[in-house]
Amino acid sequence: MDRFGFNFSSAEYQHETLTVSVLTQQIKALLETGLAPVWLTGEISNFKRHTSGHFYFSLKDEYAQIPCVMWAGRNRSLPFFPEDGKQVLAHGQVTVYEKRGYYQFDVWQMQPAGVGALQMALEQLKQRLRDEGLFDEAHKVPLPAFPQTVGIVTSRTGAAIQDLVSILRRRWPAMRIILRPVKVQGEGAAAEIAQAIAEFNAFGKLDVLIVGRGGGSLEDLWAFNEEIVARAIFDSEIPVVSAVGHEVDFSISDFVADVRAATPSAAAELVAPEVTEVRRQLQHLGYKMHLHLRRFVQMQRERLQRFASSYGLRQPLDLVRQRSQQLDDLQRRMILATENRLEVWKQQLKAQKQRLQALSHQSILQRGFAIVYRQPEKELVREAGQLQTGDPIHVQFAVGSAEARVEKVRKS
Repeated sequence: MDRFGFNFSSAEYQHETLTVSVLTQQIKALLETGLAPVWLTGEISNFKRHTSGHFYFSLKDEYAQIPCVMWAGRNRSLPFFPEDGKQVLAHGQVTVYEKRGYYQFDVWQMQPAGVGALQMALEQLKQRLRDEGLFDEAHKVPLPAFPQTVGIVTSRTGAAIQDLVSILRRRWPAMRIILRPVKVQGEGAAAEIAQAIAEFNAFGKLDVLIVGRGGGSLEDLWAFNEEIVARAIFDSEIPVVSAVGHEVDFSISDFVADVRAATPSAAAELVAPEVTEVRRQLQHLGYKMHLHLRRFVQMQRERLQRFASSYGLRQPLDLVRQRSQQLDDLQRRMILATENRLEVWKQQLKAQKQRLQALSHQSILQRGFAIVYRQPEKELVREAGQLQTGDPIHVQFAVGSAEARVEKVRKS
């Protein structure tokens, strides 16, 4: 027990202790099961193609960046070669590389980002509104399950209103429908749409509001990309369903609205419950009240579904990818260690060469010494006792040599 009265050796604290590996695995499972796959747009930086074929790089924008990996099996089909500075769209999912303990974006698909002037303006406005929080899920509200009154903002003469009224009447006959006709394209259309949304909010006696039109070109749908319409939808106290164009068409109103419908017909199906389906569900619920066994079976089925979608069943493939990335790391470390060792050996060899040069006879001669040989045998003379008066000798200097004869010998 410490001086504050806590006993850190108790079983309570021992049970809370985790290893780094276990905690990292929990973080990994939380991120990879909690975050859905997304599309990212950004600029490539620090791009590296490993010898294994894997791509390692970062995607960045003005304020942040995220490390990315694209496995060799996926990047072989890319229609272009990634490089630093290139703007791309990448589809994938956040994963965790356990060895290093950091998150990364596992890229499944990637394509160059290229748009025209109108599309560029749309993307810039979309980014600005997103930064302001107009697209945040926190501002979106669910649609009422059984609306009594629905308001529609669209053209009086378009096909959209015919489809909406027909489907709403068929699915939920008791529903009250109020149309506020507006222009849906051309000059002034955006202002009319925004005003209609404001008028419905001032009226207040609505459960849900559908805003939209039928399909068309980007120019035809442009009114629903205007900032004034986006802010009117965002300020609406009534839940808004955006139903613009066809399934492949996306407008800014889709991102701001509480719910996006692929088409006006789909919007009607989202808003109005199917009366026959509601009757069937009521009958079914009454039947289930008396059948506890079916409830038990349903609970077991849900448990099985959760197990089938759990992280554990996806773990083997993930482990292979983890090991592959570890091998890439080990190879990089081995290359670096080899380069360091070669540099050490190079320096050692240089030092040995310098020592040998310092000990060579040529180096000694350079310092003013000479080598004496007795002629004619060219016997190296190490001491004066090897010579006698009159002996011919050969003297080797650092540069050149001389022939001489001994005139006198001093042996000590």
